[in-house]
Amino acid sequence: MTKWTFTWLIAGLLIVALSACQPKSEEDSSERKTADERITLTIRNPKVEISTQFEEMVMAYEREHPNIDIQVHTVGGAADDLADLKAQIAADNGPDIFTNTGYDNVKIWSDYLEDLSDQPWIPHAYKDTLKPVTMDGKVYGMPLNIEGYGFIYNKDLFHKAGIHTLPRTLSELQATAQTLEESGITPFATGYYEEWKLGDHLLNIAFAQQDDPEAFIDQLNKGTTKITNNQKFLDIISLLDTTIKYGNHNPLTTDYNTEVDLFASGKAAMIQQGNWIQPMIDQQSPNMNIGFLPIPINEEPADAIAVNVSNYWVVNKQSSAEKKKAAKNFLNWMVFSEQGKSFMTEQFKFIPAFDHIEAHHLGPLAKEIMNYYQTGKTLRANWFAFPNSAREEFGLAMQLYVGKQLNRDQLLQEFQKSWEKAAASSSH
Repeated sequence: MTKWTFTWLIAGLLIVALSACQPKSEEDSSERKTADERITLTIRNPKVEISTQFEEMVMAYEREHPNIDIQVHTVGGAADDLADLKAQIAADNGPDIFTNTGYDNVKIWSDYLEDLSDQPWIPHAYKDTLKPVTMDGKVYGMPLNIEGYGFIYNKDLFHKAGIHTLPRTLSELQATAQTLEESGITPFATGYYEEWKLGDHLLNIAFAQQDDPEAFIDQLNKGTTKITNNQKFLDIISLLDTTIKYGNHNPLTTDYNTEVDLFASGKAAMIQQGNWIQPMIDQQSPNMNIGFLPIPINEEPADAIAVNVSNYWVVNKQSSAEKKKAAKNFLNWMVFSEQGKSFMTEQFKFIPAFDHIEAHHLGPLAKEIMNYYQTGKTLRANWFAFPNSAREEFGLAMQLYVGKQLNRDQLLQEFQKSWEKAAASSSH
């Protein structure tokens, strides 16, 4: 190596070394800072039926957004009573994203609900789906999905028992149950361990069958009518009696998961549930031959099922500005990205609440609900309009009735007392 070559080599090495010691440009520092900043979001998922699929969706989002870490807390099924959420909020440790059922709960939780009125999904929401979470002209929640419920029945077990005409009245339902039982088939999977199935879904049918449910609720609030002398509530108790008589043993210790397992495994022919159990059924019995029966409570033929928005995603108003922005981005990704939409429809089996999301593989339950919805054969989900605390007390009273600790008249009296107490509390 010549002297000059060696000299230039040393000079070049010095230049490289010195440049490595120089501070990064402002742009480079900014890029590194952005890459290093990780935002942790916490989400309270109330859908235990899709806990695994929801976690998979979150991981897919994290892969696309490496600076976002999402921690999911799934509740529901046996214990979605909001106790955990209330405790976290009280300890100033509430989740960044959680859910709200709308109506009175928007007012009750208003201090923790971020205004979402400017979000791009607003104009895509189906008509009236935002009404429950709209207060003073502002929207505070994004619809999870559209859901419906009734009696889900196993078509193959019906055929096995020789049942080819579906029951539309209570007496026809009782005759169907008798036929199933005589064929060695348990007619109903009854899981009454959780009070929401009784106090929300089942009792709602008595409200929905009123000539004008909204006016009836208003009259209850004003004290101008009573539950105790309303025939529809006597009817709903007769239906409850039917499910107990023709259901599995020990309904009060049969929880949500066990109940669904009884049905999905073919050990029971009917279950009072909604399309949200489709993923659970698919995991255990793919391609199960199932459909919906409207819930009959008397001799008036039932031809409609209850359909509503199940819940709304909300953003915690108390979270930091960075977390709120990240939370909104995640919600938008769910309803606008191809991957997010795919998870919602193909994995969660959700019926979309937005007109821009197409869904073709939701399963037979969702397909039937959409048929009822499109033909206008739907009942209102009224429990959102119940005064706060009445829903839970309704369910608890019905559990006491199932356990033979209350008779019919006492149960009706408990309904009325719970409503009066809750309505008086709400008015203050």
